[in-house]
Amino acid sequence: MKLPQELRYTATHEWVRRESDGSVSVGITDHAQEQLGDIVFVEAPQAGRKVAAGEAVGVVESVKAASDIYAPVAGEIVAGNADLSAAPERVNEDAFAAWIFRIKPANAADSEKLLDAAAYEKAAVA
Repeated sequence: MKLPQELRYTATHEWVRRESDGSVSVGITDHAQEQLGDIVFVEAPQAGRKVAAGEAVGVVESVKAASDIYAPVAGEIVAGNADLSAAPERVNEDAFAAWIFRIKPANAADSEKLLDAAAYEKAAVA
């Protein structure tokens, strides 16, 4: 399982990367895309939407199942990755390059409370 050490993770299999502008990019983990199989559709949230931590904000559909994507922190959605609408398979090709949405956290420190790679790995294989 590919697991970049510099990212933060959620128990619901999202990865979180802090960006230089203070926003965070969010996608699904390599483990999640392996479990889903061939991804055929990605629905990202709309920019401007205010969300609570843990709120379902989008959907990833594969040939096997549909899975909700959750906001890892509370804040405002600042972008959805429109490229994934036309090419959802990019998530399968490189889950950590294929961000699904970006969010401006209401509290920047909230992302630091998420799982580190070691904790996620323990939770994912449990």
